[in-house]
Amino acid sequence: MRIIVILFLVAIIASLASALVFLFRDQGRDSRRMVKALAVRVGLSIMLFVFLAIGYYSGLITDKL
Repeated sequence: MRIIVILFLVAIIASLASALVFLFRDQGRDSRRMVKALAVRVGLSIMLFVFLAIGYYSGLITDKL
């Protein structure tokens, strides 16, 4: 379970970093790549939230650390 969450977080950070790279490379001319990378980040964040909620309510994740 921890591995999956860590992979999601790494993917979110990688998507955010790629959006930053596209921001500097494109210099505001064509921001479609940056918007797409940010949309992927938002999608991954929502998927992670849903995954954690399902894991908590199904009992895979307990409230005790």
